[in-house]
Amino acid sequence: MGRNLAPKHKATRRFGINVAQTKKSPLDRGRTYPVGMHGQKKTFAKTSEYGKQLLEKQKAKAIYGLLEKQFYLTFQKAEKVTGDLGQNLLTLLESRLDNIVFRSGLAETRRMARQLVTHGHFMVDGTKTDIPSYIVKPGQIIKVKENKADKGYWKQVKENIDKVESVGWLSLDKKELAITVNSLPNKEELPREIDVHLIIEFYSR
Repeated sequence: MGRNLAPKHKATRRFGINVAQTKKSPLDRGRTYPVGMHGQKKTFAKTSEYGKQLLEKQKAKAIYGLLEKQFYLTFQKAEKVTGDLGQNLLTLLESRLDNIVFRSGLAETRRMARQLVTHGHFMVDGTKTDIPSYIVKPGQIIKVKENKADKGYWKQVKENIDKVESVGWLSLDKKELAITVNSLPNKEELPREIDVHLIIEFYSR
């Protein structure tokens, strides 16, 4: 299973947002320019339209932790769905199992959520599911497996469960450690840090 192993803090500095969702970020120290031995260069200020499109695609890949093939396959799926292509793309990305675990608040980062999924911590509608790219549909319930719920990581989560917050289109049963997908995210609930129009333009060349 492919996964994006690129250094997250370097990506954070390159894209200007905390793609790793870590508590500490290079941006907090004012390092808002790409990594390099010569520091900030004036050449970074000039970017072609193609460069902007490429950079936006790479930023989206870094945020969701996807490789090029995975991201492009998701884009192709979005093209087959009726409606706004950009909204469809973001909806599919947000509907991934690893992202839903992250959005529920049960994992602090998408990388951690992906690890929990691949290590078999979750059941979807009663069936063990360890595929991060699994697309969860409205009405489905994701629950932490009972034989894992009182051990290690989850023991710590339970101690701080009152601080956990989920996005509006998900419901979290904090006692049962179960996530219910109430609906797909609407346009206002989709991430705004990604300019999907640039990504569409990139793949439409």
